[in-house]
Amino acid sequence: MTRTLAEWLAYQEGVNPRSIELGLDRVRAVWQRMGAPRIARHVITVGGTNGKGSTVALLEAMLHAAGRRTGAFTSPHLLAYNERVRIDGHDVDDAALVAAFERIETARMQGPDAPIPLTYFEFGTLAALDLFARGGVDVAVLEVGLGGRLDAVNIIDADVAVITTVDLDHVDWLGPDRDSIGREKAGIARAGRPAIVGELEPPIGLLAALATIGARVERAGVDFHVERLDRGWRWCHRDGTVMELPDPALAAPVQYANAAAAIAVLHALDAGVLGDSPERTVASALGRVSVAARLQCMGGDPPLYVDVGHNPQAARALAQWLDATPHGRVHAVFGALSDKDVAGVLAALGPRISHWHLAGLNHDTPRGLPVQSLVDTLQAALPGAPHDAHAGVAAALAAARAAAQPGDCILAFGSFFVASAVLASGAA
Repeated sequence: MTRTLAEWLAYQEGVNPRSIELGLDRVRAVWQRMGAPRIARHVITVGGTNGKGSTVALLEAMLHAAGRRTGAFTSPHLLAYNERVRIDGHDVDDAALVAAFERIETARMQGPDAPIPLTYFEFGTLAALDLFARGGVDVAVLEVGLGGRLDAVNIIDADVAVITTVDLDHVDWLGPDRDSIGREKAGIARAGRPAIVGELEPPIGLLAALATIGARVERAGVDFHVERLDRGWRWCHRDGTVMELPDPALAAPVQYANAAAAIAVLHALDAGVLGDSPERTVASALGRVSVAARLQCMGGDPPLYVDVGHNPQAARALAQWLDATPHGRVHAVFGALSDKDVAGVLAALGPRISHWHLAGLNHDTPRGLPVQSLVDTLQAALPGAPHDAHAGVAAALAAARAAAQPGDCILAFGSFFVASAVLASGAA
């Protein structure tokens, strides 16, 4: 009997006892049994600690404005699994995903080493590749799930790789410092092909690993750079290319760096991919680009912003945005997972937050921190910081809305689980 999408996803969670199992041998073997077709004319792989989702969205918008048919694979999702696989800007439907999962299941059950165990993420990666190959995609944009070198998307050779940022996250899997993590992320690059580094001060480990691979490195601040203007901004490349551009529709100062890296990717990919007027194409895309839960304004008075930021680097970007944005008191709705540097996140925002409305996530996921753990960490990191404690996001959000006054703002962040709960509530 054919499974529904929900049934397939539940099934995948039990196929491999490990929710994360880095390595390419198993997923590559299944892909080869599926025929390993070419998934698109061009492939872009996007890695990094933060900024991946925004960079994917920027690339999609630019390519769509140029009339290119795109495929995008991202993770995790916020409201529906279908968000992870997009073709030509649209989430694929349940039927397409189910058909892809059926083909994957047939392939993994073949051969002398069958069945080949796959993780939930690996099933999703293979489904995206399969659907892109069948969907007549011009450019496939693949977001790394964890690290890079051993992530499932790395079975596909990227024509251009981009590493947005490198910071401490997933240290149990990737290493204890930026150099170690950078070396893992460098693994998505290929010899002789462009590798775009979007960070102004990347770790030496990343640059050394890219050099060992033999990638053609292009660095922000070295090979391309941003010039902020009174109105708009300018993107400049060492080859003399200059684009005069409007501000990105995405909020936060960090989006200029993401946009600059995305332009560098397409500049390196193919001289014709952006059409006859690249500057006009990019300008059009920047004005229309959107991505959920990246400082997304949900409206209301006071306004509610939701963001997926969940590590210290992301928190520093939020702090930069708060410093540049007029507002009254800031009410934070905050929850976190147990494997995150919660103290680092809290310290990065510090006194910018007027009141912390803490939400336990232990009822949403086994990795979620209970609210008392958040309270203890807050009191240690920011002694005396005003706060209240709630069992879940809904209660924390209600408390923030009750406490906030006109001229204030509410910022909900700390985890995809926080963002998805706020978006699901439709709060405004």
